[in-house]
Amino acid sequence: MSFDCKKRVSRYSSRLAACALAVLCWSASAFAAQQVIINGSTTVLPVVQKAGEAFMASHPGTELSISGGGSGNGIKALIEKQCDVAMSSRDIKDKEKDAAAKNGITPLRTAIAIDAIVPVVHPANKVGALTLAQLRDIYTGKVTNWKDLGGEDAQIVAISRDTSSGTFESWEELVMNKERVSPRALMQASNGSVVQTVSKNKNAIGYVGLGYVDKSTRPVTVDGVSPSAETAISKQWPIARELYIFTNGAPQGAVKEFVEYLVAPDKGQKDVLAVGYVPLSK
Repeated sequence: MSFDCKKRVSRYSSRLAACALAVLCWSASAFAAQQVIINGSTTVLPVVQKAGEAFMASHPGTELSISGGGSGNGIKALIEKQCDVAMSSRDIKDKEKDAAAKNGITPLRTAIAIDAIVPVVHPANKVGALTLAQLRDIYTGKVTNWKDLGGEDAQIVAISRDTSSGTFESWEELVMNKERVSPRALMQASNGSVVQTVSKNKNAIGYVGLGYVDKSTRPVTVDGVSPSAETAISKQWPIARELYIFTNGAPQGAVKEFVEYLVAPDKGQKDVLAVGYVPLSK
């Protein structure tokens, strides 16, 4: 091969290599752009994690980064453009809407499930039935001993979610009747922490989302009604609410695909049921 021919081949090979490198860089960039960041409610978290696993299996080009932290923190992250989807067990507040508008964010709410907030006690606790009024008295600190509720002579240890939690705000709205939770209540950052704390203290009472009720604690009936998917959907259960996700306006791309997956009766709504919550269409 002549020297001139070798030069032409070399130039061609260099161009080919450059093109290949450009394609690889574009592909890597395109793949990275498919990451969806999801943050917020620990109540909604099991639903999104369960659905997320199946979604990523069927959408190998999309990576979901899912973390808890509370409804308030999730909405804050959406407003500050630090996440694509906020999980929340409460609606967005007016002050959050104002903050979002100032930052060019338009939060769009999508309901994905129905939940029952369930009071739970230690399995050894004899008290298995309470009224809304009694729950309110426990959490305001008006009633402090289990003997006043038909139990043993022991100090009640009230466990509550912290103030950044949508579950805390739903509890205040649905149970407390505008009264404040006592500062003596022990605040926990997640449903899991509430379950763990109650399971280790026979005098404790807490409240969690229906999907977190397990054998380590015992659910309490309220006003004669047992907590279940059926009583939540029929509204017999007095402490029920919707669970939401929020996006910045109408979702696009991978975010849109995941939202559509979550609300699809044959997909995400089956995952809602699988983790112990109530599908929208039930």
